[in-house]
Amino acid sequence: MLPALLAMGLFATSSVAARQSIHHLGPNNASLVRILLATLLLGIYAHGWGAGFSGPSLGWFLVSGLIGFGICDTAIFIALPRLGAQLTSLMVQCLSVPIGLLTEWLWLGTELSLGRLLAIAVILAGVVIALRPTAKPDASRPSPGKAALVLGVVAAAGQAWGAVLSRHGTQLARAAGQPIDGLSVAYQRIWAGVFFIVLWWLWQRRQQGAGTASTHPDWRAASPWILANALSGPSLGVACYQWALANHPTGVVMAITALTPLAVIPLSWALNGERPTRASVIGGILGVAGVCWLTIA
Repeated sequence: MLPALLAMGLFATSSVAARQSIHHLGPNNASLVRILLATLLLGIYAHGWGAGFSGPSLGWFLVSGLIGFGICDTAIFIALPRLGAQLTSLMVQCLSVPIGLLTEWLWLGTELSLGRLLAIAVILAGVVIALRPTAKPDASRPSPGKAALVLGVVAAAGQAWGAVLSRHGTQLARAAGQPIDGLSVAYQRIWAGVFFIVLWWLWQRRQQGAGTASTHPDWRAASPWILANALSGPSLGVACYQWALANHPTGVVMAITALTPLAVIPLSWALNGERPTRASVIGGILGVAGVCWLTIA
């Protein structure tokens, strides 16, 4: 469970760093610079010491990145203004786990014990309690509509299927006698993310006008946060995620990393003084109990 827990902690760090870099650069610039820097860092390792673009599972990893990075992230970007951050996170984190479990069971025949399934249910219950929207709906704000909910489901399915494809590619490489490390897998997968995010950035600039994408970006203040975001998220975080998928079923890994929004809470409290709510504390305790149960199971 160690690599999955490391991935969760790194993703939480990345989320906090992303928020700070967005504050200084705006969301589009922050997202673009983050993915480009992460690709550069991963490329230096992959072509210097790792697998680069070699390996029997390159095609699987590229398709995994196309679905996991491209389709999932694009659907999240579109769904966020319609569903809000809490509901979007809730749908993606909680729906992706059962979709991943079902897909891997039907395709790869992976079965989990009843104890593990119950532990995963406890983890997801903690996520639901912590992330469920508590504010009353604003009557002046239009309801999200079916299209927005479909986007949330698409994002969850993209995250799940990207993980299953990546795990399948890792197993094939291992069976062929050419195992590939997590950093190299992350590098091969990230190219689809680069493609989609660059297209999204160009589209946003065209929609908003070249001069309004980020009015006064503060690159000096944003630099340490950009580096922290690129290292902890798409670089080391994804590498640990791939390491976990190489050794554990997709549903188990995704259930643990689903606790990322809960891990963000103490970091935001320490950095920004945002005190956790009672629901987030209860959900966090329940999620940790589920992880302990999952480890024992």
